[in-house]
Amino acid sequence: CLCAIFRETRDVDEYLPTIQILLPRVIALQPRIRQAAEQEDAELFKGITRIFAEAGESWVVLIAREPAVFRPLVSAVLECAALDMDRDAIGLTFLFWYELKLYLILERYIEARVQYVDIYAKLVDILLKQLEFPTPDGTNQTDLFDGDREAEEKFREFRHHMGDALKDCCEIMGVTECLSKVLERIKAWMASYASQATATSVPHWQQLEAPLFSMRAMGRMVDKEEDIILPQIMPLIVQIPHHEKLRFATIMVLGRYTEWTANHPEYLESQFQYIVSSFGTDSKEIVRAAAMSMKFFCTDCKHLLGSQVVQLQQFYDQTLDKLPGMSQEELTEGVASVVAVQPPSQTFELLKLYCDPLMARLMVKANAASDEDGKLAVADLVGLITWFIQIVTPYVEPGQENPAVKYCHEIFPILSTILDSFVGFTPICERICRCWRFMIISYRTAMAPLLPQMANKLASGFAASKQGCFLWVTAAILREFSEDREHVDEQTTEAIYAFFEAQATNMLQMMSDLPPTDLPDVIEDFYRLLTDALLYYPYKLIRSALFTPIFQAGISALALEQRDPLIATLHYLRDVIGYGGDNPPSSSNSPNPAEIKQAVQELIISNGEYLVKQIMAGMMITFPSDCFTDGSGALLGLFQLLPQQTANWVDKTVRMLPPGTVREAEIEKLMTGIRDRLALGEDGHRKVRTLLQDFTNIYRRRYVAPRDGLGRLEAERFHFNA
Repeated sequence: CLCAIFRETRDVDEYLPTIQILLPRVIALQPRIRQAAEQEDAELFKGITRIFAEAGESWVVLIAREPAVFRPLVSAVLECAALDMDRDAIGLTFLFWYELKLYLILERYIEARVQYVDIYAKLVDILLKQLEFPTPDGTNQTDLFDGDREAEEKFREFRHHMGDALKDCCEIMGVTECLSKVLERIKAWMASYASQATATSVPHWQQLEAPLFSMRAMGRMVDKEEDIILPQIMPLIVQIPHHEKLRFATIMVLGRYTEWTANHPEYLESQFQYIVSSFGTDSKEIVRAAAMSMKFFCTDCKHLLGSQVVQLQQFYDQTLDKLPGMSQEELTEGVASVVAVQPPSQTFELLKLYCDPLMARLMVKANAASDEDGKLAVADLVGLITWFIQIVTPYVEPGQENPAVKYCHEIFPILSTILDSFVGFTPICERICRCWRFMIISYRTAMAPLLPQMANKLASGFAASKQGCFLWVTAAILREFSEDREHVDEQTTEAIYAFFEAQATNMLQMMSDLPPTDLPDVIEDFYRLLTDALLYYPYKLIRSALFTPIFQAGISALALEQRDPLIATLHYLRDVIGYGGDNPPSSSNSPNPAEIKQAVQELIISNGEYLVKQIMAGMMITFPSDCFTDGSGALLGLFQLLPQQTANWVDKTVRMLPPGTVREAEIEKLMTGIRDRLALGEDGHRKVRTLLQDFTNIYRRRYVAPRDGLGRLEAERFHFNA
């Protein structure tokens, strides 16, 4: 097969004599391209295209080095693309154009680039033609693929690949030249068919939609400073006749070029009005596209829309209920971006203007919610309010009232009441907790006056629901009000830590009452929270009466088989082990106090055997593969801290393995290897880790988990006495 030969000659310098023999023979096949196209033999045409494309890919370095010699080959690939009427073969050429571009954009191949510019220019023309939607054969002009949904999906995917090829052309020709071709196509259609367009019929709309799609595809390549072609195109496209495909394409183009529009504000109003008017159409696809484009307009042009912020709210309020969920979020994110850049003196009134109608909707829906769909609608509305909390973050001098926090004070009781009413419905709990979490993240220490109420609701909600989302907010509070933060007094940090301990006590009671398999997600959230607590309040936590039961509960959680809770737990356990040495994972640079090291070492000495047993059992039998690194990392930390004791714990653990699964000689070999490496001191610890990883991997490959449980390696249930 020729293609196999081409691939063998990719090392062009070594196979240059062979390539010199092959090249004229390959080029001699060029007349076959047109013959196959005229015969409408699709398989033959694809075969010939593959020959030229793969030859080009294999010899692409030579094509860049010697453009005069290899230009006929490139021209043949171009001809394949041009004559492919079925759009089946052109895709075979895309990789070639991409790989050739990678060479031509290099400085050393600048001369070759100049010689190939005309070919890439012709390729743009071909792609613009190939991008056109087909003309339907039947009487139904809206069904472009005659009911063949697979063909439609294939064409959509194919267009995006062609978009990538257009980007390659932009890099060779320059964006201005590519956009010039788009402008020519639009002008040509306007001259030929614009006068024939009516409200119900747009002739040959495919010839107009294709250049619009190409503009969207090239958007990433166009600089926001471009002021030659786009100023000519933008006024034209907002005048395009109404047609669903054309309007959709135009909206997507406008949304793609919002950064350019922000830099050319004189074009903003006409584009913005075009997007706004699109929300009034009956097409769901157009409305979704308009919502997405509106998000980009509001985000990128937010400083230009300040004068329209009140009118924008009227539009937002009138439009919101007509949109699907995702579009509601996109539109909300957009308008919140405009509110966010207004002066802080206006923030409170603007939040009331935008969010009060949302809160009114929320209360109505909460009162009416009786089934799951109704409750989900409540959760979605809370999500919209959260966008404002997340994005509208005015800068306020310390000590002054934050207007956004003032608004949070107003809505907090309503959110609390809804939470109490739906504490058993997870999506609502999660959305409200997410909202509160962003209150803390966005407004930080300014939220201090609201903390007592929030803490009460978080504690009661967690106790009632056993849902980890309440711990998300607790973790955010711990981080933002930690001991080393500015503008946080000691009384506040003490109160926050006491609140954290209350949450931890509730969780430990849950872990005592229920097996870990009933609480995997909450365990993950709990140990992520504990990792933050250890980072920001290390001495308080280590000296706490809860420190030991938290550690023991973590060991029992290692019986889980889900990746995320295991990783969260192992991270916490590794951090605790780190506090037993001189280099703890601390947020401060101060040395680790001796009493802290001693407390951690005593904890590990008391619980280390159980910890090693669970980690080894996990690595040999139950852990997902993603947890091996953290498991062996915890063992490494133990060996660095207490080498001899840890070696003894490993010895005891491997002797608990089911009879017949490991020989005494293997155990002795492992333990001898560990002791030999420990004798090397610090350098030997990592070698011990490797030794244990190898042992557990071999055991895991050799034996599957026993059906009747892990026997002596079975995890013990955690018991907590508050």
